[in-house]
Amino acid sequence: MILRRDIFQALADPTRRTILVLLASQTITAGAIAGHFEGARSTISKHIAILTECGLVEAKEQGREIYYALKMEKMAEVDLWMNELRQIWEQRFDRLEQYLDKIQNQQK
Repeated sequence: MILRRDIFQALADPTRRTILVLLASQTITAGAIAGHFEGARSTISKHIAILTECGLVEAKEQGREIYYALKMEKMAEVDLWMNELRQIWEQRFDRLEQYLDKIQNQQK
């Protein structure tokens, strides 16, 4: 059985979120990704490995290089979850607004 890392733990790290933003617009090598950060390349490689293990990023070999790409179908899962949360919060705000309107009308 293959254990995968949790997507949301991977997304919790700001460096990994930045890597995902980079990959959203292009498929690039680990070296090119590392070029956007001041940290050690090995640290960025660990971040890429975590993103790969949780299924957000895939590696594609092209000749001697490995290119990394964002897996949009996994991001869609995150988006679905976020939309569910957004709906819950919107319902809560709607109820709060109704309650505040009721209180305000009672004071008139």
